[in-house]
Amino acid sequence: MISVYRSGTSILHRLPPGLKLIGFIGLSLLIAATTTHLLEVVSASTFVMTGYALAGLGVRALASQVLSVRWVVIFMLVPQLLFLPALDAVTNTARVVLILALAALFTMTTRIPDLLDAAERAASPLRRVGIRPESVALLLALSITSIPVIAGFAATVRDAQRARGIPAHRVSFAVPLLIMSLKHADDLADAVSSRGIEQ
Repeated sequence: MISVYRSGTSILHRLPPGLKLIGFIGLSLLIAATTTHLLEVVSASTFVMTGYALAGLGVRALASQVLSVRWVVIFMLVPQLLFLPALDAVTNTARVVLILALAALFTMTTRIPDLLDAAERAASPLRRVGIRPESVALLLALSITSIPVIAGFAATVRDAQRARGIPAHRVSFAVPLLIMSLKHADDLADAVSSRGIEQ
């Protein structure tokens, strides 16, 4: 697994991983459900920026995370602009960017072993219905840590296309991104299997 954890002593670094996990899930759902107008986008953006400041990461780290998904943002925004009013398209895209920024903040302030332990404890009641908490924790950790990886793939694809003079096009961008993502998923599956973990 690839983690973007950055060591630190901020209040977010010191918070219990379980509390951060619940907070991340709750805030993501809140942003997805309530951020429908420009004022709400601005409020949510201010909240996310405050989180980065509290973590001692600052504007540069936040800008880096947003820039890393710039081509994903364009890929999402352009089709919406064809069918929706511009403000709605921007608001919809902003919601996704804010949730991605929150996910990045979570992984930058939480060690993966701590995340796995917290997720396992949270999912322990599922054992009664035949679901292994270890599998749930692993799935959650892989999902969250894959976000910056996929974003990095998107930036790599676009930079390679730009270097070759290939014009921006949804298909020429999506196909190599999909291939790289599937290969990454295959590598993760092999790594999990080699450690004797049931899939």
